[in-house]
Amino acid sequence: QVALVESGGGLVQAGGSLRLSCAASGRTLSRLAMGWFRQAPGKEREFVAAVAWSTVNTYYADSVKGRFTITRDNGKNTVYLQMNSLNPEDTAVYYCAGTPSIYSAYGRENQFNYWGQGTQVTVSS
Repeated sequence: QVALVESGGGLVQAGGSLRLSCAASGRTLSRLAMGWFRQAPGKEREFVAAVAWSTVNTYYADSVKGRFTITRDNGKNTVYLQMNSLNPEDTAVYYCAGTPSIYSAYGRENQFNYWGQGTQVTVSS
């Protein structure tokens, strides 16, 4: 069993930055593809970014390309989401997710087996 714990959320003004962290325990992170999803009030959870085992392959939703960066530190069993140029539309609960499965690309909720509890990100205008 894998436990994922997110941190780093908070309140930030539009144009600002935040870095989310997701610490994994119970299984080495190097054997998992990792992703971030988010859910805004009244909306379905949506894909944000993912990184494969290799760390070479990353995937982003169009809405965050060029602003968000996903990275991983397997030695620290942690994955990060650097979020720049935030806008109010980025306000949501952000969830970390992991999967041991290998896919040609990542972006769907049902690809991921393990989920964190989420961390709130609020961007004020």
